[in-house]
Amino acid sequence: MNTLSNTIKVAVVGGEGIGPEVTDQSHRILKWFSDRRGAPVILREAQYGLIPYLATGKVLPDDTVEAMEEADAILWGATGGPETTEVPPAARKAGSLLSLRSKYDLYANLRPIVANPALADSAPLKAAVLKDVDFIIIRELTSGIYFGEPRGIETLPDGQRRGFNTQQYTTSQIRRVARTAFELARTRKGRVCSVDKANVLETSVLWREEVTALHEAEFSDVELTHLYVDNAAMQIVRAPSQFDVMVTCNIFGDILSDCAAMASGSLGMLPSVSLGPPDRLGRRKALYEPVHGSAPDIAGKGIANPLGSILSVAMMLRITLHRPEDAALLEKAVDTALAAGARTADIAEPGAKRLSTQEMGDAVLNALDKVVGKEREHA
Repeated sequence: MNTLSNTIKVAVVGGEGIGPEVTDQSHRILKWFSDRRGAPVILREAQYGLIPYLATGKVLPDDTVEAMEEADAILWGATGGPETTEVPPAARKAGSLLSLRSKYDLYANLRPIVANPALADSAPLKAAVLKDVDFIIIRELTSGIYFGEPRGIETLPDGQRRGFNTQQYTTSQIRRVARTAFELARTRKGRVCSVDKANVLETSVLWREEVTALHEAEFSDVELTHLYVDNAAMQIVRAPSQFDVMVTCNIFGDILSDCAAMASGSLGMLPSVSLGPPDRLGRRKALYEPVHGSAPDIAGKGIANPLGSILSVAMMLRITLHRPEDAALLEKAVDTALAAGARTADIAEPGAKRLSTQEMGDAVLNALDKVVGKEREHA
């Protein structure tokens, strides 16, 4: 990580599919804040995926590894796409996003869920259900069934095939992500909902016991509730405004956050950050990315929604750069653009004009200029 206290190094890695397209727009936004607001960032672009593999034999080439190692924050686009014989599975696995999460110990994934009133007509849920929705799902990201061993597929003596995975958690793995949830709740509405399946799974029994013990020992000022994961999924679509901070294990968080995306209107709207452990100065390695995947079906068409990536920059401004006013400014600019009718295809009402990825980036930049201009008029 960068040792300069007043300068933040950011590695910009577009990746695959629509990743480079949306990251181009969030890169423009970051540059605007650097040029116009004095945000102390140094931006370094780097490649990931098929293109560097064809040149170097690695999906994650050495210069990208170097850029990410030196960075305080990584702005990531997307990874994945149709299987290609040009990238063997072993090479892709060696440079996978899962391996990066493990390498940098990015154990806490934060996904804000905010319902924008301007998108009420295009959202799948009723406007009354979406009123005042503003919560964060914290997903444990480096343990659980996605990383558990043993795992594999084997052939049994009778000729049948069997697939198996391992779900396991330790006290420290549970408590550190729960601590992140409790600390965040103290800055919000003071409520944490822990999600598990303790009526069936031993790992969930341990999860509930450890979250409760930490709450009683250090965070009794925060309200703690528990939900089984099936009930949590139902409550997210029935009454999402009841939640403030939700914390859960890797696989449940993966599923619930995509379910909760419907409260924002589209998966393309959701930002996220994955945080590592704090160092001795309290700094945390951070990887910012939109929640959506590489969307190969629309890659290269210039129609992807860049707002998830742009709002990930707002999270970066708030968390890594410690510039909450600038984060709020960017969020206001996105709201302003949406209120003025800016829509990409995924959030467009029937008959509405559909903007390209570039045009949506332009709309947010124009809104930033307007919002700043109005602030100066009232200063």
